[in-house]
Amino acid sequence: MNTLNAISVPDATPRDRRRWAAYLADERAEARVYRELAARRSGEEREILAALADAEGRHEAHWLGLLGGEPSRLPRASVRTRMLAAMARRFGSIFVLALAQNAENRSPYDDDPHATPAMRADEKIHGEVVRGLAARGRMRLSGTFRAAVFGANDGLVSNLALVMGIGATGVAPQFVLFSGVAGLLAGALSMAAGEFVSVRSQRELIEATHPNNDTDHVLPDLDVDANELALVYRTRGLDEAAALARARKVIATAQASDRATPYRRAAEPPADLESVGSAFGAAASSFAFFASGAVIPVLPWIFGLSGFAAVALALALVGLALLLTGATVGLLSGAPPLRRGLRQLAIGFGAAAITYLLGLLFGVSAA
Repeated sequence: MNTLNAISVPDATPRDRRRWAAYLADERAEARVYRELAARRSGEEREILAALADAEGRHEAHWLGLLGGEPSRLPRASVRTRMLAAMARRFGSIFVLALAQNAENRSPYDDDPHATPAMRADEKIHGEVVRGLAARGRMRLSGTFRAAVFGANDGLVSNLALVMGIGATGVAPQFVLFSGVAGLLAGALSMAAGEFVSVRSQRELIEATHPNNDTDHVLPDLDVDANELALVYRTRGLDEAAALARARKVIATAQASDRATPYRRAAEPPADLESVGSAFGAAASSFAFFASGAVIPVLPWIFGLSGFAAVALALALVGLALLLTGATVGLLSGAPPLRRGLRQLAIGFGAAAITYLLGLLFGVSAA
């Protein structure tokens, strides 16, 4: 528990005191965020988050000291901090840590003369601590989830560009609908096949480079003092002495085993396979999420709209979806989600504008 020490600032203005009270409210809210996250973790991560909450308590004590005690009326925490607290209570996920990382990197203390150098340094270090925690969470994300996010985004952009280009040629609405459905199936199948091959190839590469036990049956016949088993361990990174000691231990264990059956050690699966994910899971999620994204631009034509009304509704629906997927990708990469969402919106609409102009250029008369 921090002891309150009043700090005298003779020239403090009412505006200064309001700013200190706002800082106090934010520090308390941020401490609650870290405690909410800590409650959903265990082990080392729980301890790290609890330590961050304690650090926010030190900052809280500083602003209480400047205010001379608890203010009669404390303002609400900032919208950003309240949003983080709400998400921490409901989710406690990697997305909350990514938002917290961005928040810590935008400390208001850098330009505030009443914040101490130690507090400014704390905020910078907090950003790196949260970055590390968020990086752990990102590493735990499977290939299936990655395929889902990017598959949905690809479906949105490619099929929007397709229906905009086809629609601009002046063909019948039924042809635009058929083209959109065909584009959905073609893209989803292509994405699924590509993701399956990619993940399967990566798993096979890892398995091919992982040590196997195909030669275990000859281990009991090796000479402890004259064999090449130590060279195997040297190729895996051990120095000469450690490799020789490991080889002697393995051979001794093999020779002490029951010789009635061929000797074989327990197989150890490659640890990296977990981060790669399942090839079938990645393919299925790529198909499903590409299709879920690609169907959105086609919805107006599915429900019987045509002309400008269909185009306007398709752009509105896809625009919202692009903002969401772009913000999600921004969170996963540690970038500002709004900026990434707007960038994705610009890319998607830019592709649609190009194909729409091409459709107008090579337009045909409706039959």
